[in-house]
Amino acid sequence: MTSIETSLADASRGTRAIGTSSPQPNAIHPREKSRMSVSNAVISIKNLRLRTFIGFNPEERIKQQDVVINLEIKHTVNRGVFEDHVDDALNYKSVAKAIINHVEAGSFLLLEKLTADVLAICSTYPDVISAKVAVDKPHALRFADSVSLTLEYHAEISENNREKAK
Repeated sequence: MTSIETSLADASRGTRAIGTSSPQPNAIHPREKSRMSVSNAVISIKNLRLRTFIGFNPEERIKQQDVVINLEIKHTVNRGVFEDHVDDALNYKSVAKAIINHVEAGSFLLLEKLTADVLAICSTYPDVISAKVAVDKPHALRFADSVSLTLEYHAEISENNREKAK
């Protein structure tokens, strides 16, 4: 089992977020639900601040440093979410837990490797269409706030995912 698979398994053992079943003030009227043509959604996680071993200089190998992660995950929407079915939603808490577990337990020589690993975690969920991950390493350069690397993933949309969205 790879470290990414271990992070995902650890995160899945966490408590699932439970939605509320009470009517919301901005609830969609039942007649309007059938007219909705929403098929994709974007989840954004902003400024996830973590500490990890990042870098190849001797001092970077023995002292954890801050990293700041920003990500967007575009995924197909299962129709059940409009009926408040929690199991039909992409659980962003599980995604965040998998990332936290992997980054904090890891050690990375390059920002590229760390960013690619986070992107791999984001893209393992079956309904993900695309993902974009930016990782900042604050104070990496003397006269800069941070150094940042961004990677993107784009999947082919399968016929199965198109059917779920209908």
